[in-house]
Amino acid sequence: MKTKINLLSVIFLLAISLSHAQKNDESQSIISGKVNISKYHSRSDLGNMPKGDLLTLYIERIEVIVNILPNIAFATKPGITMSSLGIPETKDNRRALEDNIKASETYFDSTIEFQKSILPYSDTNDLIAAILFYEDTLKALHTYNDFKKD
Repeated sequence: MKTKINLLSVIFLLAISLSHAQKNDESQSIISGKVNISKYHSRSDLGNMPKGDLLTLYIERIEVIVNILPNIAFATKPGITMSSLGIPETKDNRRALEDNIKASETYFDSTIEFQKSILPYSDTNDLIAAILFYEDTLKALHTYNDFKKD
């Protein structure tokens, strides 16, 4: 009886390790993280919001921009992988992508830390202008393909 339990335990552990190893071989998306916003705003909408809500919107837009714009030459939406673009999935290429994603996360985290401590001192009108600018930039992503030459 004890032998059966040990044998089943070993088989179970092997199955788990094989399934975990297969997950590591999946192609990683070039664009990861938050990539869209829930709503675009007008100047009057933003003018009626408290400054705390404006700060939150500002930070959300920065997050989306940091996740998309550096990779715009590859993709503008999540789900695009190196293999879907025909880029060889070599060890060096995967490492470069992982390093890029880590660098983006580190940049975003340090930027947000700074923004949370300094941004509350910004002028409300400047904050509204920045949010509207970021939203226009994000809207322009929908027309990115218009700039490609067929």
